Amino acid sequence: MPRHLVLRLASPLIAFGGETIDNQGVIRDFPALSMVTGLIANALGWDRSQDVLHNRLQQRIRMGTVLEPMARRDGEAQTQRLVDFQTAELGAGDKAWTTWGRPEERRGGAGSYAGPHLRYRHYHVELTAWVALYLEPQDEAPTLEQVAAALDRPARPLFIGRKPCLPTARLVAGWQESEHVLGALQDWAQRLSASGAGWRAQWPDGQGTLKADRCIDLCDERNWTSGLHGGWRPVHEGRLLARAEA
Repeated sequence: MPRHLVLRLASPLIAFGGETIDNQGVIRDFPALSMVTGLIANALGWDRSQDVLHNRLQQRIRMGTVLEPMARRDGEAQTQRLVDFQTAELGAGDKAWTTWGRPEERRGGAGSYAGPHLRYRHYHVELTAWVALYLEPQDEAPTLEQVAAALDRPARPLFIGRKPCLPTARLVAGWQESEHVLGALQDWAQRLSASGAGWRAQWPDGQGTLKADRCIDLCDERNWTSGLHGGWRPVHEGRLLARAEA
């Protein structure tokens, strides 16, 4: 029975990035496979030039996510989003900090300094997402135990989607044994609440089914050699059931 590593992704602001359109940095409801790959790779100390390692790690990850609902005063669950309007006037001599480890200058020539840089960045507010994952094959390096150790003692600072989204607590939440990813999510949610029923979840095709779930094609894999996203993989989305209904 596979042993799943469970991660807690929680922060005042979280960005599960989607397809950027013009200056709109939109978000998805669930973390992308590429985002989790990048998070682990950053913890391991890899840089983006190590594309072969990134691509292989992404191929090995089997992951799913369940969202812990926020409770309103009327007792119903909700999620909140925030859109941050950002503007910056960068001069020719200005530089910005980047995860590359060296300052970045504004590109585009002298004309790019004629006006401010404007963009909109979308965020989830006070969201908690639980990610259950394992690696296939299990005995290939890095192993799941090595990944957990790196997330506890990362080579570089970690963030959830964007640089301002710093984790509020330890990312490694624990371990969960289950036949498949959905089972790990279901069992973990039931450990956190009376049943976990009604919590929204997403998991890979072939990793369990729920009544009334839906299967969709998702583009969330990155080609770490070209730096572009592409390809589609089938995933299921649904709401967790009480143990008696599962």
